[in-house]
Amino acid sequence: MQQFFRRPCLAVVLLAGLAGSARAQKALTWEEVRARFEANNPTLRAGQIGVDESKANEITAYLRPNPGLTLATDGTQIASHNGMWKPFVGTYESATVSYLHERQHKRELRRDSAHEATGIAVSTQSDLERNMLFTLRSAFVQALQGKAIYQLAKDNLEYYDHFLNVNRERFKVGTIAQVDLDRLEIQRVQYESDLQTAEVNLRTAKIQLLMLLNDRTPVDQFDVTGLYDFNAQLQPLDDFHQIAFDNRPDLKAAVQAVHKANTDHRLAVANGSTDPTLSAWYTHNGSYNNPLAINTLGASVSFPLRIFDRNQGEKLRTQLDIDRSQKTLDATRATVFRDVDSAYATVRSSVLLLQPYRDRYLQQASRIRDTIEFSYEHGGASLLDYLNAQADYRSVRVNYLNLVASYLTAASQLNLAVGREVLQ
Repeated sequence: MQQFFRRPCLAVVLLAGLAGSARAQKALTWEEVRARFEANNPTLRAGQIGVDESKANEITAYLRPNPGLTLATDGTQIASHNGMWKPFVGTYESATVSYLHERQHKRELRRDSAHEATGIAVSTQSDLERNMLFTLRSAFVQALQGKAIYQLAKDNLEYYDHFLNVNRERFKVGTIAQVDLDRLEIQRVQYESDLQTAEVNLRTAKIQLLMLLNDRTPVDQFDVTGLYDFNAQLQPLDDFHQIAFDNRPDLKAAVQAVHKANTDHRLAVANGSTDPTLSAWYTHNGSYNNPLAINTLGASVSFPLRIFDRNQGEKLRTQLDIDRSQKTLDATRATVFRDVDSAYATVRSSVLLLQPYRDRYLQQASRIRDTIEFSYEHGGASLLDYLNAQADYRSVRVNYLNLVASYLTAASQLNLAVGREVLQ
């Protein structure tokens, strides 16, 4: 009987240990979240397969034409010869090998075009990653924002509960009226609502992150950590312009598209040239008509007469494609300027709003609340004055946290605009 009870107890201990380790799972930093995203996100992995397919096309583009082999036989007799049955005496046998010789470097141009297509595919994949990293970073910021607001709501509720306990004691000794205590009790609902809303928002942000990471970890066991603050120092706008021109993958893809268009035009011109087909053959002639020509060798060269089709359509199309690609490049450059300027203005505006909050408003709101609370407890301020001061403190703190989230999102937008992380 003792052994019977020992095994369930051991299982309970193991399960409790596993549950404790799950709850104590390490919070992920931004670098760890990004690494998991790049390794597990199905959209990124599907895009990488597209790059590999483009590399496989390079192999196909550089293949040589296959030679041709023709085997022929003729002249087999179906009647007797001089009264004797010899059906294979006059059989004619021939083996011909032919090969299409491509001129004007067609194969090399096809290889170059395919290689440049792979370069465009790589840049397009990088641009996909750039855009998806912005989505990931925004979800990460929302999770940090949710944690900060949840902690603020929790602290506000604890602070208010402490204040309520003090006033309950004051009511017992007759310092405040029943109506004042009732108003304080009713006001607690607002802080409970803030806490529940913050918890829902935090869980929603974590769910979004888990979806992007393709992770099935339970929400309660998933957590992130990071600096939730702003940096007032910004580089000059021209520096961000240069970083964008050096790093934006969509701009790089547009430049590569111009190069590929030029290569395709050269290939179209080359495809308009004439390619000869070289042939050589061996013949065994079993006929007795010419005993000296039983085994013979031969060769030939054939040229298609390109009188009507000289690939005129492709030459014109590829020439137009060069112009189109150049216009697309110009439009992409303009887009880069617009994105950087817009993101930079948003970051700068967020910094200008955040600085007075950090330098003055947070301390002032806290000081006003503490002063009014002290005055109310000693009869120097009304209950309405205290409730207003507490509401102002909560509003200032929430506004500050939301502004920090706006700054971090704007910083992510600037990172998106320049093509790499320049602001954390």
